Amino acid sequence: MRCKIKLNHRYFWTLKMMLLLLFFLLLAAPASPEYTRPHPRPLISRPHKGSESAPQQVHISLAGKDYMRVSWITEEKSRSVVEYGKVPGKYSAAASGEESTSYHYFFYTSGEIHHVKIGPLEPSTTYYYRCGGGGTEFSFRTPPSAFPVEFAVAGDLGQTEWTESTLAHVGGSDYDMFLLPGDLSYADMQQPLWDSFGRLVEPLASARPWMVTQGNHEIEMFPIIYPQGFKAYNARWLMPYQESNSQSNLYYSFDIAGAHILMLGSYTDFDADSDQYAWLLADLAAVNRSKTPWVFALIHAPWYNTNAAHKGEGESMRIAMENILYKARVDVIFAGHVHAYERFTRVYDNKADQCGPVHITIGDGGNREGLAMTFESPSRSISMYREPSFGHGRLRVLNDTHAHWSWHRNNETNSVTADEIWLESLSSYTHCNHDVTSPNDEL
Repeated sequence: MRCKIKLNHRYFWTLKMMLLLLFFLLLAAPASPEYTRPHPRPLISRPHKGSESAPQQVHISLAGKDYMRVSWITEEKSRSVVEYGKVPGKYSAAASGEESTSYHYFFYTSGEIHHVKIGPLEPSTTYYYRCGGGGTEFSFRTPPSAFPVEFAVAGDLGQTEWTESTLAHVGGSDYDMFLLPGDLSYADMQQPLWDSFGRLVEPLASARPWMVTQGNHEIEMFPIIYPQGFKAYNARWLMPYQESNSQSNLYYSFDIAGAHILMLGSYTDFDADSDQYAWLLADLAAVNRSKTPWVFALIHAPWYNTNAAHKGEGESMRIAMENILYKARVDVIFAGHVHAYERFTRVYDNKADQCGPVHITIGDGGNREGLAMTFESPSRSISMYREPSFGHGRLRVLNDTHAHWSWHRNNETNSVTADEIWLESLSSYTHCNHDVTSPNDEL
């Protein structure tokens, strides 16, 4: 009996030491938990259930100061008109757009695509509207004219059951605008998937402005027949490029509250002799940081990436444009493409730099290709948090100096805040302001 008691004490002492060791190992572990997602879920389909003249795939986007663009599709010719007002069922104003258009892609012919610009509109106001002179009533809320303002951010959406989960979580909490850094429908030349995607996102995209930029899955280029690419994307998702003096729907900018947002094109020319490069210099030169203290940028292929997926694909754009964004003191650069989440510290030229932008990869919206599971080991010192899970982000800009970023991992029925950080605007950093020069100047 005495021997048995000693054995039990020895056993419990060993167990206690093992638990203590495990405790200290957990304390020393990096912030990112060892959490991965199951395989991608199936595609979901959203068929059109209305008449041929009924508006479908309704979405809205900013179209210059105090204006909104309403876009939709009908299966037959109908009026490009939007009636709107502040009271349900009562439309005190109306606006007409140009005649609807359609496009052909091999044996596919799109429906009639309508774009109508409405306004001027009041900030932080709910408007009720209907498209085409009848049918379903929709509503949207205009963004605020001053802080606070909140963005929902998610890239590489697709249209799977994980996409549906992400959209449900986004819509479960209030926000002012949705930002999407490329890869929308994953149609990849299968044009009916553009229609299905439009119907899937309509509940959210018709209620808050969706501001998007292109990804590689929007290219849909085919030699000789469609050499330019982006035919469906440009026809369906018209962004305010003309309102921001851009020559292309593939890059543009806009202002909201006290923030300036750059939507850059990873898949159009960006070197020093390109139109996009010249436009970017002129656009940033016009930003007054005393009135617009925050500047954010969206690209598709990340400039910084410790994942094995798409390694180095954003490097040529980084070499061409990083200097411009650094000298303009851009606060955060969001990217997609890599199907995982990763947040970097403030960085410039591959090194931590307190005056550089925070880089965030958020290509985890719910695509059909699955997650990018393999990260470098060990992690680079500039990578603060990384995780291969589906989810979305929230950027809440509280005032001229402070903003809060959080990343929300998808769970079955809710979203879990897995990463968050407070940000201070670079325009308020005295140690970054004293040497700021024009982006047009050479370093």
